[in-house]
Amino acid sequence: MAGRSGRPALELAEDVADSLRVVSRSRTEPFGRVERARMLLMYARGETVAEIMRRLGTNRPKVERCVDKALELGAVAALDDLPGRGRKRTITEEARAWLVALACRKPKDLGYAQELWTVALLAEHARTRCRGAGHPSLSSVAPGTASKILSAQALRPHKVKYYLERRDPEFDEKMAQVLHVYREVKLLREGGKTGGPLRAYVSCDEKPGIQALGTTAPDAPPRPGVHPEVGRDHEYVRHGTVSLLAGLDLLTGHVHGVVADRHRSREFVDFLRKLDGAYPKEAAIRVILDNHSAHVSKETRDHLATVPNRFEFVFTPKHASWLNLVESFFGKLARTLLRGIRVDSKEELRDRIHAHLDWLNNDPVVFKWGYGIDDLEAA
Repeated sequence: MAGRSGRPALELAEDVADSLRVVSRSRTEPFGRVERARMLLMYARGETVAEIMRRLGTNRPKVERCVDKALELGAVAALDDLPGRGRKRTITEEARAWLVALACRKPKDLGYAQELWTVALLAEHARTRCRGAGHPSLSSVAPGTASKILSAQALRPHKVKYYLERRDPEFDEKMAQVLHVYREVKLLREGGKTGGPLRAYVSCDEKPGIQALGTTAPDAPPRPGVHPEVGRDHEYVRHGTVSLLAGLDLLTGHVHGVVADRHRSREFVDFLRKLDGAYPKEAAIRVILDNHSAHVSKETRDHLATVPNRFEFVFTPKHASWLNLVESFFGKLARTLLRGIRVDSKEELRDRIHAHLDWLNNDPVVFKWGYGIDDLEAA
């Protein structure tokens, strides 16, 4: 039986018709497949090419190509483009490889002031230098085409992603020492022990540069129906900065803190004296800390010599402060007490930090380290 357009009728098996209906109603399929499925269903119902063209708002050649392909290859095959269709590539594979190689170099190495490529700059460079490099097919390359070539190689030379280079040759060994301390604490905690006369475990670090900022006008409290948040004038006054030296007891969650104007060896020694007075004299205090100069200075070493066998320092690897559990406490402090804080003086800021530490120590939270401990136990 011939269709109304003179072409043969398109007969669809029930399962094929069901598949076409699913595609025609899909919101995730490519638009071209959805449109072709609708064309074929309409043609199978007996509608003419002209009627399909008008109802779908398309052109006659597109409908005719879809129907002819379905009659020749089947309705399912007609949903997709035939291989080899479309405009043939005019940019050679060698030229594409040359463009990708350019993107892997820095613009400043090629005489530009820029540190990173933009797609427009890369395309402009390719257009002006391609003939001399033997790739004339790039003589009219547009930024959009250059972007597609880079995307095909998953390259984004206009982006910067930071990484941490392991500059410490003893990184693995020092990390294992820190994790051993966390594992020891975990076993003690699971055994129901929170220290004793022979041991104490403290994660220690400094948080320098805490700004004492003051307001230039009073804050406006939230008002229902007027403004839901605190109103604050954008100007502020700087009263200086303070540093917090904190030690987190890994077994009890108690936070030892000293707030000072600076964080030199002198302040660190004062902090060690505070730790010394917090634990029984016969206990050995294992301290996890970073490689700050104050921790290994002559003044610090002289003080340690006056209290032999009292402190055992376990140093994190260089540039690996994330291994120090007290950093989690500092992060929580920044999100709670220090977020949006305004004071009238450094003394007020110092008092409020101490008051916050006292409040935390009334109901201390034990910070727990989990990452890497299981692997350490397996090893």
